[in-house]
Amino acid sequence: MTLNNSTLSVSVIAMASDVNSNGDIFGGWLLSQMDLAGTISCKNNDPGKYVTVAIDKMKFKRHVSIGDLVKIYTSIVSIGNTSIVIRINANVDRLDGDSEETEVTEGLFTYVKIDNKRTPTTIQL
Repeated sequence: MTLNNSTLSVSVIAMASDVNSNGDIFGGWLLSQMDLAGTISCKNNDPGKYVTVAIDKMKFKRHVSIGDLVKIYTSIVSIGNTSIVIRINANVDRLDGDSEETEVTEGLFTYVKIDNKRTPTTIQL
């Protein structure tokens, strides 16, 4: 599935175990789901090991509630010799039958491909 030239990389239901002290889904949980989606996108482009080296322009726009279906979309912004920059958007389907998918978070994530010695290695295009 695509959204604005993005690929659906992760789809998961937000659970009660993922809430913060306000009763909404913890931002760190959502960030980790986005990071996993970015890693999937990297591996789909060129299999191997990737590490997250930067998260830029992260913006939390709306809340995520227990039971929301979180859909995380990725699109590659650029590919360098050893790094990939990916725009990641997290949307929710409130599963109430009345609302459309709503964007809740976005950010730019940078990943570096590494070898078994944890040193940067060339991305094969």
